[in-house]
Amino acid sequence: MADEQRPAGVSRPVAVVFAAVVFVALSIAGLGVASLIVDADVIPVRGLGPIPGVIGQLLALGAFALTLRWGLRADPPGYLIAVPCAIAAYLGEVLGIVTGALVSGADPARGVAAAGSVALGFPGPVVAAAGLIAGLFGILLVRSRSNGPHWRWEDDEEGPRGRP
Repeated sequence: MADEQRPAGVSRPVAVVFAAVVFVALSIAGLGVASLIVDADVIPVRGLGPIPGVIGQLLALGAFALTLRWGLRADPPGYLIAVPCAIAAYLGEVLGIVTGALVSGADPARGVAAAGSVALGFPGPVVAAAGLIAGLFGILLVRSRSNGPHWRWEDDEEGPRGRP
């Protein structure tokens, strides 16, 4: 028992995947709830369709995941790595809105206006907060140093149910 190694926690690639799933869930849920609370559209510019929002989320996800992967290289990773994750998600969302508008064939001025409204309105801070929380989650997964659940009877050397 004394010579057991301390568990290593969750591996870095797995932590990035879990944190990315948390980021997408928090971002989409947060944008939906905030939109209901303030009674405003996430992208208030008319005529763009859903493509800019989808590409914005995909670019935000990619920027978040790459930044978190880069930040988890340290041993142990610092909690402040979550701040660049939030900034990367915010910038990814804003640039993705412009890219999505251009890909969908909309007027570039509408795409820039939509990105500006996302950056300066409620959606930008919501995506950044989701990136911050999910980044902290990924860091905590790597730093946790825990094993899975372990029951006392799993260490029994006698056999099943205590019988020899």
